[in-house]
Amino acid sequence: MTPLDSPEDLKTLTHAVALLESPSLTIRIANLVGTPVEWAMQKLPGSTSEKVQKAIRLALAKAVNGALRTMDDSATGAARPRTHTAMVAASGAVGGFFGLKGTLIELPVTTTLIMRSVADIARSEGFAIKDPLIQAECVQVFALGGRSPDDDAADSAYYAARVGLSELARETSRLLAESAAQHTAGMAAQGMQFSRGQAAAWLAQIIETVAQRFGVKVTEKLALQAAPVLGAASGAAINAMFISHYQDMARGHFAIRRLEEKYGEAVIREAYKAVQGRLNSP
Repeated sequence: MTPLDSPEDLKTLTHAVALLESPSLTIRIANLVGTPVEWAMQKLPGSTSEKVQKAIRLALAKAVNGALRTMDDSATGAARPRTHTAMVAASGAVGGFFGLKGTLIELPVTTTLIMRSVADIARSEGFAIKDPLIQAECVQVFALGGRSPDDDAADSAYYAARVGLSELARETSRLLAESAAQHTAGMAAQGMQFSRGQAAAWLAQIIETVAQRFGVKVTEKLALQAAPVLGAASGAAINAMFISHYQDMARGHFAIRRLEEKYGEAVIREAYKAVQGRLNSP
């Protein structure tokens, strides 16, 4: 039993749990291309991970500025994931055609498109994209990688990924909101308790934390995408699966956040655990 008083809310929660506890992105891509990720990783140059991490940090920062801060909160209606999926697939086709270098070049484009899709889903769930906390949570979605075979079936991969990020996001939101309020009121930068630079530093810390997790998935994706047997078509298919995964994570996450606002975080976490146990039962 769950404490939710609405059958519709229980249906929403059940769907969110199924999305958030789905098999990891790496497993899904490896199954798609029929290549073990361990084999593909061994074929990558030793410096690839470092290059990817650097590219990811830059790509996420650009995605925040280029996607989240330019979207319109006044837009209404359902999210439009197919548009973003088609654009990301096309970007992956180009990257797949040119191999590893091509996939690194198209990474900022792909990341920005995924961020726009994540934000679009957040908006469709009733959240304001201009809210600094929601912007921070859009970034957090990139840290949600799904469930791996090594995870304990009784534990939630979703809540494990959220540990440490939620408090950091709240602090970032507070600093960004205070900075914006001070700027609007025309307060002088000198003597301000929190500056825009400090707020930006907190958001940069979230990006750094998320980049470490997202970078692992991107490196594994690049390894599979750069395999010699793959080309433009496979690159497009992998990118389509890549954005589809993060769209699912966004749908699940912001549905959970909406329910948390209604019932409280503790109530939803317990209900989540109950639903997960039911879904895992034979």
